[in-house]
Amino acid sequence: MTKAVGLFGLALSLAIASPALAHGSKAADTPSHGPVMSADQIYSAFGWDFDKAEIKTQKVADGLYVLFGLGGNIAVSVGKDGTLIVDDQFPQLMPKIKAALKEIGSEDVDFVVNTHWHFDHADGNLALGKEGSWIVSQSNSRAMMLDDQIVNFGPFAGEQKAYPAHALSDITFDRTMQFHINGQKIDLLHVGPAHTNGDTAVLFRGTNAVHLGDVFNNSGYPFIDADNGGDLAGMIAFCQAVHDTIDDDTIVIPGHGPVTDRAKLARYIEVLTIIQGRVQALIDDGKSLTEIMAAKPTADFDEEFQANEMMLPSFLSRVYASLTRE
Repeated sequence: MTKAVGLFGLALSLAIASPALAHGSKAADTPSHGPVMSADQIYSAFGWDFDKAEIKTQKVADGLYVLFGLGGNIAVSVGKDGTLIVDDQFPQLMPKIKAALKEIGSEDVDFVVNTHWHFDHADGNLALGKEGSWIVSQSNSRAMMLDDQIVNFGPFAGEQKAYPAHALSDITFDRTMQFHINGQKIDLLHVGPAHTNGDTAVLFRGTNAVHLGDVFNNSGYPFIDADNGGDLAGMIAFCQAVHDTIDDDTIVIPGHGPVTDRAKLARYIEVLTIIQGRVQALIDDGKSLTEIMAAKPTADFDEEFQANEMMLPSFLSRVYASLTRE
């Protein structure tokens, strides 16, 4: 058993054994979240070691790269006008990220687009904001960064502190925004509540690529931050809207996992839609979350989506929370 799964299992057992830790439960046997972990405890739960982490670079088109490290995937547009990146992981990794950027011809980060406000995609703001990078996000994401937040994974939760002024978005948008940089138009698109209440898809029109942040997870089932505006139906709708504006040759960059294509995004939409229907039917039959988990409504997709004992309970609890929210 890995340290990550072991710590998750401990959190899950504590959540079940200690209902006093729960708040605002809809069903008597369904705590809204288990123990709240600090940032360091969350890093340990996910098995993240900043000292040992490596930044790997993949070129996906001329002038467009993806950096993989810990946390969310970073897309990089680099060229004569400067550097625009999508998401920035963690300040602890910034020296390694900067070294990787330098290898592909970037001296400074001019713009950072946060696909959403979660720590594993936006904590790098703490370093880049001090250095003068312009930070851009959907307006709801900036609003969430202003205060301390609890990110509820279901069986456990994580604490995310408010960002200082230098790490906040300098520029925000509501529905759409455009950049014209490095010889191409880059569209920012917000469809509505999905992974969070403030998600952004970043469409690189010149190189025919899109970064979807955590609205599209290509490393397993997605996390739906139902306590902070996330919504399963909205996630499906968001992905469908992006699917419909791209083509079969579009390079699709997920929030986590390998770079893929439109067909994989379509499959993701299909599976989430089926799971939504199954869980909703169980809810309509009066089933509790415990009973829904026992029914295994995802079983035929679990191998395909690399389900494990760490994230499957989280996924189903967040699907349940999303579908039962009043």
